[in-house]
Amino acid sequence: MTDDGSAKYPSPGPGALTHLRVADFSRVLAGPMATMVLADLGADVVKVEQPGVGDETRTWGPPWWGDGDQATSTYYLGLNRNKRSIALDLRDPADLAVARRIALGADVVVDNFRVGTMARFGLDRDALAGEHPGVITCSVTGFGSEGEGATLAGYDFLVQAMSGVMAITGEADGEPTKIGSAMVDNLTGLYAAIAILAAVEQRRESGEGQHVEVSLMSAALAGLLNVGSGHVVADTDPGRQGNRHPSIVPYQPYRTADGVLAIAAASPALWEKLCAALGRDDWRTDERFADNGSRMTHADDLEAEIESVLAADTTAGWLVVLRAAGIPAGPINTVRQAFIDAEALGLDPVAVLDDGASTGGRTEAFRSVRSPIRMSATPPTVRRRPPSNDEHGAEIRAGLEEADGRA
Repeated sequence: MTDDGSAKYPSPGPGALTHLRVADFSRVLAGPMATMVLADLGADVVKVEQPGVGDETRTWGPPWWGDGDQATSTYYLGLNRNKRSIALDLRDPADLAVARRIALGADVVVDNFRVGTMARFGLDRDALAGEHPGVITCSVTGFGSEGEGATLAGYDFLVQAMSGVMAITGEADGEPTKIGSAMVDNLTGLYAAIAILAAVEQRRESGEGQHVEVSLMSAALAGLLNVGSGHVVADTDPGRQGNRHPSIVPYQPYRTADGVLAIAAASPALWEKLCAALGRDDWRTDERFADNGSRMTHADDLEAEIESVLAADTTAGWLVVLRAAGIPAGPINTVRQAFIDAEALGLDPVAVLDDGASTGGRTEAFRSVRSPIRMSATPPTVRRRPPSNDEHGAEIRAGLEEADGRA
């Protein structure tokens, strides 16, 4: 543990993907998320950026880290650790030649350009496979690469609106609401990382690479989970239900004497335990609450009943009672409190890299949200700070020349 209570990662060592080389032509969120997952697991990720400008998210602040011209957005910092950066103008023939050499030396090439851009530069799978049949290419698109959607740009907020996510988020009588973080981009990046690893595994059998694609829209529809299944299977089209669940009661926040407590009694056994913990065994025989379907019908009545009991004590007091009874319950935390709680629960949510280097002109230890992946032998590590634009350009070019000399 560090002095401030955050957890240091294991000392940098061999990761599960140290054999993997990734050429990352993506920017913003979904693509960089996918490549950061691979990088955390040990892959050598080369981030190709525009000269002078770099990834757009470098300027997406506040919040900022650093001062003046060296300040970098925390948005960028949260998605680009463990990568090396080289600045290349793909419209310049000399730089494009370098980009092609990087791609041909990689196991995986990732992009999230508009459909057709990589082909125009000769960096798509068809153009690379003649010299490198094992290459795996991955494109993150907004709405797919075929049909009318191929021409549309995709952003998380736009896809939340178009995918139905906003239609089911927010109060029942309120406006459609986006999720507070870029969950569609996040899902898309995770699906892309899974697809890439599946292609790597398949290549071990066949020796051949392939092209994989994940679109924001498709990831968002898959992310609807039970709500999407309800439409596809039962032709439902649900609207917003606020903090209530469309299929489970009680499964929502309830007011206590001093705040709000989230309770998730998601099974008959948990319902029985909740009745006992709240001292209301009579609810078990009340026909309004006899089973989950009845409780769904009478959710308003049950909410009033539960809150009349919870009004007798504080959120903290009820949390002790309910957790002791084995009932899933928790406070509605702020982001700051969520990290404090996670630390108290033993999850070590913050990674610290104290390498003496600087980020954004500041030499303090670099802090980032820890990867949620735990592995006993090859855990994810933070080995590099997010790079400045072209920070490793000379190093990467020298590596290419050295490889040419060995060829």
